Amino acid sequence: MGMDRRIGGKFLHPGPGFGGSCFPKDTQAFASVARRFDTDSLIVDAVIEVNRRQRAAMIPKIEKLVGDLAGKKVAVLGLAFKPETDDMREAPSVDIIRALLDRGARVHAYDPVAMEESAKVLPEVEYAEDEYAAVKGADALVFVTEWNQFRALDMKRIRDLMSSPRIADLRNLYDPEDMRELGFEYVGVGR
Repeated sequence: MGMDRRIGGKFLHPGPGFGGSCFPKDTQAFASVARRFDTDSLIVDAVIEVNRRQRAAMIPKIEKLVGDLAGKKVAVLGLAFKPETDDMREAPSVDIIRALLDRGARVHAYDPVAMEESAKVLPEVEYAEDEYAAVKGADALVFVTEWNQFRALDMKRIRDLMSSPRIADLRNLYDPEDMRELGFEYVGVGR
């Protein structure tokens, strides 16, 4: 029973964990079948666990950047589990936003296509008409999905719109040095 190649390469790069409709479900099913046949499913269990921890680990990163989240406005860019889709199933954004809301943050979010789907699962979020509207007055900006258009933002404008220029870049879309030179406090993932 060979390991699915996708587990080895594609899904374990640094970031807030994988999502989408098929992969977590497949790994859960694979793990339970493997257990039934007493096969070694430790790797798959570990992948599922790492994924869960990756998401959970994003919150302390954001807290380290912002401090106490209660009453803070956090802009989240990217809701879909990956670019070019509105799929919210198992999307890391859901866990991350729920954790922010639980800690008393006000979340303003923007995604090019997934806002309608997102509103079904995250009705408490304030949805913005574009990236710049989302970050206006924000205490922190969190990049969750690597949409191409997020790589080409006017970061000076973003900085000036924010009430404090802090970025938690969970997809490493921007260069840390460039962002610090622009005056952002910046934290990326795994580097």
